[in-house]
Amino acid sequence: MQRLLAVSLAVAGAVMPTGPAQSTDRIGPTRLAQAADDKQSDVLDSGPAEDAPLSRDDLFGDTDPPKSDDAPMSKDDLFGTSPPSTGKSQDSRFSGMKFRGFVQQETAYTYADPTHWSRAVFRTEVGATGRINSNLKWKATIRGDVDPLYFGTDFYNDEVKRDERAYFLVGETYVDTSLKGWDLRIGRQNIVWGEMVGLFFADVVSAKDMRSFILPSFDIVRIPQWAGRAEYFIGDSHLEFIWIPYNTYDNIGRAGSEFFPVQAAPPPGFQQQFRGEVIPSQRFDNSNFGGRFSTLLDGWDMSAFYYRSTDATATFQREIVLGPTPTIFWQPRHDRIWQAGGTFSKDLGPTVLKGEVIYSDGRSFNVTRLAEPTGLVSQNTWDWVLGFDLNLPRDTRLNIQGFQRIYLGHDPDLYYDRVESGASFLLNVKLVAKWEAEWLHIQSLNRQEYLSRPRIVWKPQPNLRVAFGVDVFEGPITGFFGRYRDRDRVYVETRYDF
Repeated sequence: MQRLLAVSLAVAGAVMPTGPAQSTDRIGPTRLAQAADDKQSDVLDSGPAEDAPLSRDDLFGDTDPPKSDDAPMSKDDLFGTSPPSTGKSQDSRFSGMKFRGFVQQETAYTYADPTHWSRAVFRTEVGATGRINSNLKWKATIRGDVDPLYFGTDFYNDEVKRDERAYFLVGETYVDTSLKGWDLRIGRQNIVWGEMVGLFFADVVSAKDMRSFILPSFDIVRIPQWAGRAEYFIGDSHLEFIWIPYNTYDNIGRAGSEFFPVQAAPPPGFQQQFRGEVIPSQRFDNSNFGGRFSTLLDGWDMSAFYYRSTDATATFQREIVLGPTPTIFWQPRHDRIWQAGGTFSKDLGPTVLKGEVIYSDGRSFNVTRLAEPTGLVSQNTWDWVLGFDLNLPRDTRLNIQGFQRIYLGHDPDLYYDRVESGASFLLNVKLVAKWEAEWLHIQSLNRQEYLSRPRIVWKPQPNLRVAFGVDVFEGPITGFFGRYRDRDRVYVETRYDF
């Protein structure tokens, strides 16, 4: 029974596909860094990406789209340029204003028992950029999702249906300006610090929409934070400070949904209930802040950072009540943690070497010990990842990564080993005409547990793609992937960027 009670709830990040975020520090200030955000697209959505991070915290327990896949974004693309003079006065607030966005439809069928339709979402995102004057620029983004499946299905409970049938999000919405050499961005924004393909390690700031686990593209998964950011550039070096006064937390959905973090049934004789998530009060001492320094030295792109936060990802506190009906209560809560680490990358010709290392202090993890009042213990951890990105003949790309989490002062009743190891590979091959094949596989090396995602992508034009894929989960019911072992699915996804 102890083992069944030790549900693997470590959702302190999410292993998820993402898009590029590399080298914006070297290009220019905050307003140019946004170009990288605009070019982001999921590793599984538009081909492999240079900086695609996938969260490691869950694995170990605990953007706007471009006009095309190949066209780089310039500062003028991002904010627009003033049209040629016509001799007529124009309102500067609308000078060079541009709109950008996408429409998307995804349908998924879960073929693992019990079989059921699990997704039929229609999604639209629209963003606008413009300038008020030469020193004040802005961006505004909104997104709306509607899933008609959740208006009529009998497979999910009413609470899940209300949560999933419609969703509205204020995306990146901010103003950019500069003051005495500092570039300032104020508003709702994505702050990307990690530089790995397919895994989140150093990318510790953004919250995530986990209601569909890691399966959507990263620009869908990421939830921007309300933040103030100040950046200063000195030659090839870059200094950055951030403050998040009003925190945004991961959206984990409702109990009974397709990818709710707790999937294991309670032990015989017990009921299981979920209490509402405890969101910390919006006080100054609960706000998030941090800084990062990066530099380019002899071809090595290196950075170091510190981040103090109320963790965006919840840990699940447990309470066991024996009478009158034996019941296990779970309640998601958020730890106060701090993290420090660094990143590096080096271009080695046909190969790019990348690595990250992160120390985390104060995060809680579940244990099997029934005598533990909350079912949680605090464990400090080291994480590291090393990856190689190779460009091969015939338009083939291969990315290979190895990673580990080390629990310091390892509690013997943790579900996880003292050292948890894993590996991933991403293979992308151009086929005939406008077709390509892709396969992402993430594997635990401690046990038989993995996520495998083969798919075929058709791109009839640069801003239109249709994907056909399969998502396969394997592992123990208390594992990060294994908890979804009855969620194997096939899907088709269509996306048009404008």
